[in-house]
Amino acid sequence: QVQLVESGGGLVQPGGSLRLSCSASGSIFSDNVMGWYRQAQGKERELVAVITSGGRRNYADSVKGRFTISRDNAKNTVYLQMTSLRPEDTTVYYCSINYGVYRYWGQGTQVTVSS
Repeated sequence: QVQLVESGGGLVQPGGSLRLSCSASGSIFSDNVMGWYRQAQGKERELVAVITSGGRRNYADSVKGRFTISRDNAKNTVYLQMTSLRPEDTTVYYCSINYGVYRYWGQGTQVTVSS
């Protein structure tokens, strides 16, 4: 079993920054993909950014140039540095890890962008 623990969400003003962290523990295959997704109420969960264990990154168009994903393989931890935040970025952000047919989710962390 794999557990993901997220941290770093909160309230920030438009134009501000936040950094999300997610640490994975348990039986984790070294060749994996970690990432962040978000889900607004009444909408489907959508990809924000993902990164492979080899460092390849993929971003949603809506966050390119504003968000940066990184990871520390030794700590099984993934980060999401969010800058130039907008009110439309407000929602719950979920951490994910997947390898092979397995995918695990964190409990979610709320990000609110408001003045």
